[in-house]
Amino acid sequence: MSIRTVGVIGAGTIGRGVAQSFAQAKFEVILVDISQEQLDSALAQIRRDVLVHAMLLGQQAQESAETVLSRIRTSTEYAPLADADFVVENVTENWDIKRAVYEQIDAICRPGVIFGVNTSAVPITRVASVTKRPAEILGLHFMNPVPMMSAVEVVSGHFTSEETLDITRGVLKDLGKEGIVVQDSPGFITNRVLMVTINEAIFCVHEQIASAEDVDKMFRECFGHKMGPLETGDLIGLDTILNSLTVLYESFRDSKFRPAPLLQKMVDARLLGRKSGQGFYTY
Repeated sequence: MSIRTVGVIGAGTIGRGVAQSFAQAKFEVILVDISQEQLDSALAQIRRDVLVHAMLLGQQAQESAETVLSRIRTSTEYAPLADADFVVENVTENWDIKRAVYEQIDAICRPGVIFGVNTSAVPITRVASVTKRPAEILGLHFMNPVPMMSAVEVVSGHFTSEETLDITRGVLKDLGKEGIVVQDSPGFITNRVLMVTINEAIFCVHEQIASAEDVDKMFRECFGHKMGPLETGDLIGLDTILNSLTVLYESFRDSKFRPAPLLQKMVDARLLGRKSGQGFYTY
C-alpha cells in the first residue's frame, strides 16, 4: 500500500508535532480539530518551529517553512479524511471522546486504512473493538517534542495484523523514526513506568521532602537524565499526566497509580505546565 496522504486528528501539542513531522517528510497532511482557533495556532507554531530548525541548519528558512506548511490542509470536519491513506489520532485521553471519534472516522475512511491510536494509556484492543477494521488498528505513542524524537512506541493490539505492523514500520522509517513494538497493556511500557515516577516525584513535593528543583536536580545529576520527572511532567502537560494515571488506576485497580493530591489541585488550578505557562516551573 502506498501511503502519501496522512490524516492527523487533534491539533494540540502532540498533534501539531505529528503533522509537522509528516509534512517535513513530504507527506500530504490533513490536520483536523474541532476548533479553527486551535488549527490556526498549530499552523503558526509549526511555522515557528520549522523556521528555528531551518535557521539552526543554515537553510533557506522562510522557503522551508512555507513549503512544509503547503503540505498541510486543515479542517474542522472529519469528511476530508476520506482522502487519507493512514490516520493518526491524538485527542485527549478520555475513552468516551476517543470512542466517538473512531465510530465516525471508521465510516468515513476507506477499508484498509490504518488507524494509529496516539495514546499513553487507553488499550488498543478496546479501540479496535468499536471499528469494522480491528486488524488495521494499532497504537502509535509519539512523545513530545515529536519532530525531535527518534523512536515511537508501537502497540500491537489483540487483532493487529503483521501487515499493519510492517506498513507502519515503513511509514515511521520515512519519518526517520524507529518503531519499537510492544504488546497491548494499559500504559504499555513507557507510561506504565513514567507515570508512576512522575507521580511519586509529585508526592515528594506534596510531602515537602524536597523542592521541585531539587527533585529534578537529583535525577539529572545522579542518573544522567536530560530532564527531571517534574520538568518532564510540565512538558507533557499535568492534565495529561492526571488523565493517564486515572486510566491506569481504573485499568489495574492498583493504588500505586493513585494520583497525588497536589497533581489534582494543580490541574484544577489550570497550572498545566509549559502549555499554560505555569506548572512546577514558570515559562
